[in-house]
Amino acid sequence: MDSTNLEPSLYTVKAVFILDNDGNRLLSKYYDPELYPSMKEQKNFESNVFSKTHKADNEIAFLEGMTIVYKSSIDLFFYVVGSAQENELMLMSVLNCLFDSLSHILRKNVERRCLLDNMEGVFLVVDEIIDGGVILESDPQQVLQKVNYRADENPLTEQSVAQHLTEKLALTTNVLQSAKEQIKWSILK
Repeated sequence: MDSTNLEPSLYTVKAVFILDNDGNRLLSKYYDPELYPSMKEQKNFESNVFSKTHKADNEIAFLEGMTIVYKSSIDLFFYVVGSAQENELMLMSVLNCLFDSLSHILRKNVERRCLLDNMEGVFLVVDEIIDGGVILESDPQQVLQKVNYRADENPLTEQSVAQHLTEKLALTTNVLQSAKEQIKWSILK
């Protein structure tokens, strides 16, 4: 991390992670492979960040040469990490987009159990907002539209997949039957 290099960069976000109220990792994505290359270093960093922020009433922290914006909700802590020179407002817009998108997906019930029950949607949201450290979207409505994840839909279960396949098979059978009838009548004419 060379502090003399102040060139603007699209690679704004260094990491995103969500911790529970005990500081345990629920989700993490590190976008800079040189920042914390090993799992042990990442967990140490997360533990350090959590210990400094979980009782604080702020929204921003500067730690280990990083700018960290964070937000808590019930039993979750959301963190977005950028370099020391990064614009806090940009990082906060990412954090707000993440929180608002997840709030919609989780039906305003942003808590550990609901988050774990909907992890596939959580990963989709994170991937739509940030790709490789580049901010792609900061509007929660656009993220939800791109993810096409509706809060009223139930997650796929074995039964719903079987039902969906049965419906598709029945539709395909009807199409084939109709095609046979048309070919038969065209030959008989």
